[in-house]
Amino acid sequence: MLSNKWPRIKISELCEHIVDCVNKTAPSVGYETPYKMIRTPNIKNGVINLDGCRYVEKETYEKWTRRARVEEGDILLTREAPMGEVGLVNFKDTVFLGQRIMQYRVNPRKLDSNFLLYSFLSPDLQFQFRRHDSSGSIISHIRVPDCSEFEINTPPLEIQKEISMVLRNIDDKIYLNNCINAELESMAKTLYDYWFVQFDFPDANGKPYKTAGGKMVYNTILKREIPEGWEVKKLSSLITIGSGFPFESSLYVEAGNYKVITIKNVQDDGLHTDKTDFIEHLPKGLQDYCELKIKDVLISLTGNVGRVCLVNEEKLLLNQRVGKFLCDNSWQTYFYLYFLRAETRLRLENIATGSSQKNLSPIDAVNYSHAFPPNDVRFKFNDLTESIINLIVKNSSENRELSELRDWLLPILMNGQVTINS
Repeated sequence: MLSNKWPRIKISELCEHIVDCVNKTAPSVGYETPYKMIRTPNIKNGVINLDGCRYVEKETYEKWTRRARVEEGDILLTREAPMGEVGLVNFKDTVFLGQRIMQYRVNPRKLDSNFLLYSFLSPDLQFQFRRHDSSGSIISHIRVPDCSEFEINTPPLEIQKEISMVLRNIDDKIYLNNCINAELESMAKTLYDYWFVQFDFPDANGKPYKTAGGKMVYNTILKREIPEGWEVKKLSSLITIGSGFPFESSLYVEAGNYKVITIKNVQDDGLHTDKTDFIEHLPKGLQDYCELKIKDVLISLTGNVGRVCLVNEEKLLLNQRVGKFLCDNSWQTYFYLYFLRAETRLRLENIATGSSQKNLSPIDAVNYSHAFPPNDVRFKFNDLTESIINLIVKNSSENRELSELRDWLLPILMNGQVTINS
């Protein structure tokens, strides 16, 4: 079925209502309540993540939702900061909208909610967002009246649902993998804390060392007790952080053999390689470690410093201001989990320099005294966590492939280039 057989219909004719959000920020409180305010950073890549929401009192919630209440199935669009991010409300919660967010509620006799979501995510609508960007503004934004003017290809409702189901099944699998990885990472971090922070690694009898009365000795450098036989030395004695290569912009091509990993690709929830520059050939002078391998560990050195993630893809090259852990393979998991700890992240943020943008020195990051376990304890820990790390990498790699499949299918399904056999 070709797209010219599907009518182009204004979104205002397909929705029961389209509501712009409040014009000013509602007063929030510094403690958790049942009432949450969704802000633009909570909406990204088709998903609404309530982590980091602001909380308000019941009276504020009731006052600010008189205009419109958010319901399950609504589609939210950010008009600004950033522009054009979309998410589906797939939860039941007492939430309302902060500034610069549009709310769409479909007419279920005309339009499927998921189809509207994927229409918004398609290149067609993303182009329309940019076309309606108010020219001359420093910050890209869409005017409220224009938010009712977008047009979408509108096949019959049953076809909408078939298309949505294909894309939704892919996204649901990605979501499931993310949930599994979050649990796996939490499990590995808990094991690390139990063994190397609380010192309750298994003793010779398989009992928790410190709890079972294992001998502890006071260390004058750390000014606390550590297990007998543990060694205190600088992190730098076992690990260094290699900085990336300063690629020249003249090397970049539209598509090439290698993706260049920059600071924007290293995020708290993993390595994102969907938006990268490419180069065709390895430049002269590139250090060997800058050619990344699966399970390498990266760390952000600029901006939001101290983010760490695992490499899950080949043909990646390391750019400057991103660091890579350089250590013996037997220490890789140990240091990955050490740098994931909130306490480590806070230390790195505190030693980073710069006022407008923080910069972390790779040397300073590992210039820190630490109590290291003996090899037999560490090897047992590696045996326990190896399968966890491997599964995290496998799931994140699968998610990347699924995302690429979804992004390839999205435009050709939404414009009718391909059809779905029921």
